[in-house]
Amino acid sequence: MEESLMPQKQTAGRDRLGDFAPKFAELNDDVLFGQVWSREQELAPRTRSLITISALISGGNFEQIPAHLRIGRQNGITQAEIAEVITHLAFYVGWPKAWSAFNLAKQIYTDKEEQP
Repeated sequence: MEESLMPQKQTAGRDRLGDFAPKFAELNDDVLFGQVWSREQELAPRTRSLITISALISGGNFEQIPAHLRIGRQNGITQAEIAEVITHLAFYVGWPKAWSAFNLAKQIYTDKEEQP
């Protein structure tokens, strides 16, 4: 496909999966991040991040958590707040999931290269 015909990239979906799964990449970029995440009147980005991070931890989807922790941090979620969210979730979704999530959150919130 020619560059001029490619839709505008919203996220890394097209970079990572565009050649392998173009429709999925399109839905990821244009619908999930282009339409759903942009509905800020209905739900603030910070709240959307808290929900998304909680859902990912609950489902054990740890590969996606670092990216969403970064987004959450950009959306104003503090280290103390994410620690409280993970602690709260530990009693509902399991201690091992919380432990794994804490390891990822610690990297994002304490790594000097991750600092905004």
